Amino acid sequence: MDSFLLLGSLRDVHEAFAWIMVIGNGLAGLWALAAHRVESLRGRALWWFVGLVQLSVAIQVTLGVGLVAGQDIEPPQFHLFYGFVALITVGIVYSYRQSMRPYRHLLYGGAGLFLMGLGIRAMLVGAV
Repeated sequence: MDSFLLLGSLRDVHEAFAWIMVIGNGLAGLWALAAHRVESLRGRALWWFVGLVQLSVAIQVTLGVGLVAGQDIEPPQFHLFYGFVALITVGIVYSYRQSMRPYRHLLYGGAGLFLMGLGIRAMLVGAV
């Protein structure tokens, strides 16, 4: 009985946190793209927000791995694929941050919107 409650609550957290990841990365992407054009939108707050929502990708993947490994759930394969592509995207963007410094707002803007799209797609294929 306790494992059933844990399964339900972990799944609920994973599903609810998906919205935080999707909306957060979308907002961060739009903010970074706007900051490319409007200098007053640049600043430390943007980078803290970007870091926070990109951290949310790792948290979301960790929650998903906990569901699959700990609760023996079998999600659709593409759901897993989109989650891991999102995690790898965060790493790739982070690794390019110095070499793309003049275009960093575009880099993080595009990445935020891409991560939002991956999250939406993962939610759609996971809802089957």
